[in-house]
Amino acid sequence: MSASPLPPRPPGDACARSSGDACPGALRLHRADDGALARIRIPGGILTPRQAGVLREAAERFGDGELHLTSRGNVQLRGLSADCGAELAGLLSGAGLLPSERHERVRNVVASPLSGLDGRGAADIGPWLTELDRLLCASDRATALSGRFLFALDDGRGDVDALGADLTLLAHGDGGALLRVGDTDSVLRVPAADAPRAALVAAGAFLDAARDTGAWRMKDLPGEAAAALPDDVRRRLAEAGITGAARSRPRPATAPPPAHGRLPGSREKDALSVGVPLGRLDAAQWRLLSGAGGLRLTPWRGAVVTGVAPRRADGLLAALAKAGLITGPGSPWAGVGACVGRPGCAKSLADVRADAGAAVGPAGRLPVYWSGCERRCGHPHGEWIDVVATPDGHRISHVRGDRTTGTATVRDDPAALAAAVAAARGAHT
Repeated sequence: MSASPLPPRPPGDACARSSGDACPGALRLHRADDGALARIRIPGGILTPRQAGVLREAAERFGDGELHLTSRGNVQLRGLSADCGAELAGLLSGAGLLPSERHERVRNVVASPLSGLDGRGAADIGPWLTELDRLLCASDRATALSGRFLFALDDGRGDVDALGADLTLLAHGDGGALLRVGDTDSVLRVPAADAPRAALVAAGAFLDAARDTGAWRMKDLPGEAAAALPDDVRRRLAEAGITGAARSRPRPATAPPPAHGRLPGSREKDALSVGVPLGRLDAAQWRLLSGAGGLRLTPWRGAVVTGVAPRRADGLLAALAKAGLITGPGSPWAGVGACVGRPGCAKSLADVRADAGAAVGPAGRLPVYWSGCERRCGHPHGEWIDVVATPDGHRISHVRGDRTTGTATVRDDPAALAAAVAAARGAHT
């Protein structure tokens, strides 16, 4: 069984440096085959009930009526009319979902969704999230970041640290914070109170390093520039009055997302973790989910409902399950993901959501992600079964980090495809 690196991102990528930063936002709509698309950044995935209601209203008024969750805990609206931009922006602004029009596409922040809820983690990173978003929106320089540059705030449990963000802040057991610059084991320890400011300083260092390189993200920096960046960040932190001591903090091989169901560790209020099949919610599902309590969208296309009265928790879980959401480990949809595929994406070679639905079976040990083309938009990190539509059929591979093994192609045979995917999900140990 041979191993090979994942293929590089094709030059036709929508956010390739050579073609300008065309990543969609709430103000810059993206043209897709099923209409215009808007991507609303939601730092940390945290929505108030009013904001959730406004998103549902926008989906019903302007789009296909569905809310599509992304791998960064954001929301996409699809099937929008091309002329709805001004009305959509006004609706979102009124709900506080566009605090700065100039910064709306750079508010890419994922955060540990269970922080402060289950008694785990080294600290509640909620204050970091609030302050980092404030600093981003107040920074003229930050507007130069690309629509894909990603910040991650990890409370120490290692969940979002595993997502390969450009800059990661991790709460540490000694009361400080660790700043990871890029996808390396090298971190800088900074005072917890200075952590959000340190992340912004590091983002500025990246922008200077990337100026003549064509890099949109940390991983795009040439080797010499990438190697020099941590020392440059430490120097800039010192100039900003922030102490940054170098340390080594290896990233864990795997860091699971929240288990689906009622979460342990809550006290006066419970929290519920649910998965969303293929990240797609209709208006009724969204209304039920967002009306149950506070909402935290996760980078795994799921949601955590907070503030649930214990006496209501079991009944609410049953209602969410009846509505088609994933509320426990036995769901056949657990771990199944897909890009939008046909007919929404012109680049897709197949209706991979329909293919994924036809192949759903018993839950496997590994997650599986279906992609309509080699771009693999929204694919997970870590280890998964990669199913890619090609002109010759569906190619199935086992991905672990940046390497693939066990590649096989199944031609137009739905039953054989389902069997091969099920075997791949459970065969690797």
